[in-house]
Amino acid sequence: MSQLYETLRPEGGVPIKAWIRGVPLEQQAEQQLVNVSRLPFVFRWIAAMPDVHAGIGATIGSVIPTEGAIIPAAVGVDIGCGVSAQRTDLSAGHLPDDLSGMRRQIERAVPHGRTAHGGRADRGSWKTVPKRMQRAWRRLEEGFREIVAAHPGASPKRDPAQHLGTLGTGNHFIEVCLDEEDRVWLMLHSGSRGVGNRIGTYFIDRARRGMGSRAEGLADRDLAWLSEGTPLFDDYVRAVGWAQSFAAANRRLMMESVLEAVGQTPGVRRLRAEGTPIDCHHNYVQREAHFGREVFVTRKGAVRAGEGELGLVPGSMGARSYVVRGRGNPESFLSCSHGAGRAMSRRRARSLFSVEQHARDTAGVECRKDPSVLDETPAAYKPIEAVMDAQEDLVEVLHTLRQVVCVKG
Repeated sequence: MSQLYETLRPEGGVPIKAWIRGVPLEQQAEQQLVNVSRLPFVFRWIAAMPDVHAGIGATIGSVIPTEGAIIPAAVGVDIGCGVSAQRTDLSAGHLPDDLSGMRRQIERAVPHGRTAHGGRADRGSWKTVPKRMQRAWRRLEEGFREIVAAHPGASPKRDPAQHLGTLGTGNHFIEVCLDEEDRVWLMLHSGSRGVGNRIGTYFIDRARRGMGSRAEGLADRDLAWLSEGTPLFDDYVRAVGWAQSFAAANRRLMMESVLEAVGQTPGVRRLRAEGTPIDCHHNYVQREAHFGREVFVTRKGAVRAGEGELGLVPGSMGARSYVVRGRGNPESFLSCSHGAGRAMSRRRARSLFSVEQHARDTAGVECRKDPSVLDETPAAYKPIEAVMDAQEDLVEVLHTLRQVVCVKG
């Protein structure tokens, strides 16, 4: 297969290999890539995925390999955010014509959104934590206590157990999908919720303060880093690893709830999961071997796509999503895109699109069609088909999924 990436060679920085053929690269995102490329510890090059767009400090849709340092803001505050998918033994013929009842069942089963400024009345968290979530929390609690004993500022206001098995807001979703053979899949997208946000925010601030005046000399203060060999670096790596485990547990618990909710929908028989669930982080950092060296790989809005590894590339509301198998392309540090990628800011989307247009673009999908979700409307994202075409050398498409139900936070 021919090479699909383009190489940018910024002055004073490592190269940027960008899979952007047929998709736009906004100027702000390109500048963020250049800023990161000039940091002294980046290994070989940066890989930019076709869904690349501007983020905080570092671009979303970028793969940043580093030696001797990690940039906490590049990992971000939704540590371990990712996607899970599960095929079921249902087919389209087993679903009712009216799917509104199924959406209501899922919405009742999984707390979602955010109200009351995240306080006690927040609908997006548990008031009374179910026993299943309590058991999962007990397996995570000791690691959390060790983190906050050393870093009290990393502790969130809410008990993290109240967010286990909950969705969150923004681009997080739960979907019922049909594949090319009309088999029913369940897919969801979420991360480490309030506790991951607090851990990320705390260590981003510690990195800035730890660099002192050197942070002021950076092109962007959010590129402040932690240096390997220091206690703070070691504590951050442990905290990130824990938050990634929390995120994976959160998705697993939600999937169990969604499987039960769909099976309890009037007119739908009880269903069984088929095959192994697919789960992948797309905001995380881990140590990996590349080109004969041990490096830290930060995937900020990117999925690991080693040879034969399964991954998920969701589209926006009303668009297609993909189950993929990695081709193990070393030029991307074994990575692919994590989704369609925003084409514009949330504020611009809310001002540009109408509820009527959103309803047309999500026709055939049982989902919210009101002003509060206009920032998530399909037209606010890059065309997922173009994104997939731009990374044919990174992944092979196994299944194409189309949404029939979408729950948003």
